[in-house]
Amino acid sequence: MQSFRTEIENPLVEKDIIELVNKIELFQKGKLDEEKFRSLRLAGGVYGQRQEGVQMIRIKLPYGKVTSHQLRRIAEVSDEYSRSRLHITTRQDIQIHYVDLNRTPQLWAELERDQVTLREACGNTVRNVTASETSGIDINEVFDVSPYADAVFKFFLRNPICQDMGRKFKVSFSNTDEDTGLSYIHDLGFIAKIENGVKGFKVMLGGGLGSQPRHADTFYTFHGFR
Repeated sequence: MQSFRTEIENPLVEKDIIELVNKIELFQKGKLDEEKFRSLRLAGGVYGQRQEGVQMIRIKLPYGKVTSHQLRRIAEVSDEYSRSRLHITTRQDIQIHYVDLNRTPQLWAELERDQVTLREACGNTVRNVTASETSGIDINEVFDVSPYADAVFKFFLRNPICQDMGRKFKVSFSNTDEDTGLSYIHDLGFIAKIENGVKGFKVMLGGGLGSQPRHADTFYTFHGFR
């Protein structure tokens, strides 16, 4: 593995990647136990596979937004570090499988050249903030929820409060009453509303899937802001 100090412009990203390099080295030398290493690499979007020695990399695409440059970068990384196959997830993530653990820091550095992040894509963190896929272009939307989803994403990214939570936490935004963001299966869901000329959201709380699926409750029928 190599140093990335001269390759990454963002000092926060540089710190993340160098920390991953150091933790991998400690783990391979037997100085870091597997469970502790697992929680650290998951926070960096590195997920173990059943096949020995390889990892799945999860890329966050906040509220489903991705540029053509970012897509090209992701494709190039997949060609270089994996098998030229990508897995698109229901949470607007992209996953790359069969990546050598020792190459994961360099892969991350390559993605960050086009501001593509792995940070907190796995583990007990605030996961990728999702939104209606037509936000900003839907002629029937109440309003574009993208700026609000972006603000939530940026607020929680690297926030100390969500680095080692008791459970993963999922947030969604919907731009119409059709609730295409599926707020009812999220821990926290926002559905765009306008009342008396004021923008706001219907707020859903406590939904989830898994072994004990639960439909979210309505926390606020309308919570406005100016």
